[in-house]
Amino acid sequence: MKILMFAHGGSENRGCEAIVRSTSTMLKENVEGVTVFLSSYHPETDQQIQELDGIFDGSETVIRKYSTDWWKSAIRNKLFQDETYAWQKTQQKTIAQIDVADICLSIGGDNYCYGEQPGWYEVNKMVKKKGKKLVLWGCSIGEEDMSARKLADLNTFDLILARETYTYQMLKKKGIKQVALCGDPAFTLEKEEVSLPLGWKDDDTIGLNISPLLVGKNQGSKQAVSDLIDYILANTESVIALTPHVIQKGNNDYDLLQEYDQKYKSSGRVILLPPHLNALQYKGYIAKMRFFIGARTHATIAAYSSFVPTIVLGYSVKSKGIAYDLFNSEKFVVSIEEVSNSSKLIQTFVEMVDQEAQLKEQLQKVIPIVQKRSYEAVHSLKELLI
Repeated sequence: MKILMFAHGGSENRGCEAIVRSTSTMLKENVEGVTVFLSSYHPETDQQIQELDGIFDGSETVIRKYSTDWWKSAIRNKLFQDETYAWQKTQQKTIAQIDVADICLSIGGDNYCYGEQPGWYEVNKMVKKKGKKLVLWGCSIGEEDMSARKLADLNTFDLILARETYTYQMLKKKGIKQVALCGDPAFTLEKEEVSLPLGWKDDDTIGLNISPLLVGKNQGSKQAVSDLIDYILANTESVIALTPHVIQKGNNDYDLLQEYDQKYKSSGRVILLPPHLNALQYKGYIAKMRFFIGARTHATIAAYSSFVPTIVLGYSVKSKGIAYDLFNSEKFVVSIEEVSNSSKLIQTFVEMVDQEAQLKEQLQKVIPIVQKRSYEAVHSLKELLI
């Protein structure tokens, strides 16, 4: 079996890296003779992932103005309102790689949350045209994200694996039959043992992750998180470890967390983890934390899967759906509307501390179930080729 993973933005997003690593590992462990290839927008960021058999440049091709392709695109668009030729040319690097695979995995689990995806629609069409199996791997999609065009594209997939119940139920309601519930592959990600930095407090360090994406959606969240830090420093003996998880230009957690580091440096109880760690290493730190508070989904998955009680600063269906599958409620997910409410954040933190033992017990019970679903997704791929 030959697998091509595509729709991957690069491993500067450690969540994307976690998906690639864990998926590759599960495939290698469970499918005899499998080869796994990755098409990446930023292949230079993925070189450290040893489980892969090949990494391709899947970045978009810019259509040069007044070139033959530019004129063809312009004429088709002008006469027929048809942009498909342009999108095929834009995505030609990924399309060229389809022939290496038996199954093509679209692994950008969030891609369908952000409006129409005409480039990926054209890639998907070419996968089917070339007679390959097409799978949407570990996705989350909100009902508010759906459109007729998107639904038509989703119906072309041979298999859609939804990583939480909310997406699964929504897709079933929309009439999509080839959908199954799985666990996010990153629930199975291993951790790397790490050396603890100066100032780390054994059994009483709280991880904190906040993202530019969250602040962009609710400006007041930045001050509310600062108020939460003030509360923790004043009312506990805990150390706070500021934990970046996406280090992309223009979307860099580390840049934002540096501001908190500077503000609270004099307390002696705030640590900033470095930006160069990989997903395994970040999970190594997160696994040693007492609590975690995070905006990045895969940082919170690293915490959940390490049995660390967690508050999610949520901004999409995935946060709510994953929490529902773990706790049968949207437990300790602070919505995007409420994340600027300092009182709400502090109250949620106090409740988490009060319920620490129960939360750890629930995670220890349910995480193996979610991990089993992750592995069942691999078995579903094998069945596609039978």
